[in-house]
Amino acid sequence: MLYNYKLGVHVRRLRVSIIQHDYLWRMHFQHLMSLVVFVWPKASVGDVLNVCMDAKHHKTNPGPEDDLHGQCIPWKENACCTSNTSLEAHKTLSYLYTFNWHHCHPLGFPKMSEQCRRHFIQDTCLYECSPNLGPWIRKVDSSWRKERIAFVPLCKDDCEQWWNDCRLDYTCKKNWHKGWNWTTGTNHCPKDAHCRRMDKVFPTAKHLCETIWSNSYKFTNHSHTDGRCIRMWFDSGTNPNVAVARLYAKEMGLFSVSAPLHPFISLLASAIVLSLLKV
Repeated sequence: MLYNYKLGVHVRRLRVSIIQHDYLWRMHFQHLMSLVVFVWPKASVGDVLNVCMDAKHHKTNPGPEDDLHGQCIPWKENACCTSNTSLEAHKTLSYLYTFNWHHCHPLGFPKMSEQCRRHFIQDTCLYECSPNLGPWIRKVDSSWRKERIAFVPLCKDDCEQWWNDCRLDYTCKKNWHKGWNWTTGTNHCPKDAHCRRMDKVFPTAKHLCETIWSNSYKFTNHSHTDGRCIRMWFDSGTNPNVAVARLYAKEMGLFSVSAPLHPFISLLASAIVLSLLKV
């Protein structure tokens, strides 16, 4: 009887010890996981806010480019384009995409005006040079690029000025991404296409910005001063699109808004594991 009683006591103590150990393990594990969740972002902030898309002429990583050309200069502090890419962006027919802005000229219409073409140069500079388009980069299955941008929220001011400066120019197509005749190595209007004034092809600034490059851009009602739209045009110095990209990335849940990952987490994790081994 005494033996059975002592055995029962040992069994009960062992059960209590096991329960205590299990509780401590659970508490420590939950504590560690809560810390990891708190400091571990959903994605690296750099992967979203300072990134170059995987496309035809983009650099692998953004960085300073002291010799950017002309309208691409505002991105020189941190750019996804090279000096040569920025130079080619300003040419009437460059090796970048061999795209002919004057595609209606062979059909007897005027060449694209300089006031209109400067917006397409700026559009190219934004696309090729900006490291702040991460929230809108999408994967694509294309022969010439693996990623593209989609629905980038452009400022109303930029879209409307673009439309105003181009409305009296001519084009034969709404979507300039596809449907051209490329048999000569550059784009020509497809057979039976008719050139019309751009304000007839694109009745509003919204139509122009959203349609011309397959919804690469999204027209917004925000102005430059709102801080809620990507600016095509800005002066050299502080890039306003850095803050805009961060704002949208947070709203889209692309990375954690809590504390950033800190090096001490590995030391903390090690300390918790050692304490568990001593329990």
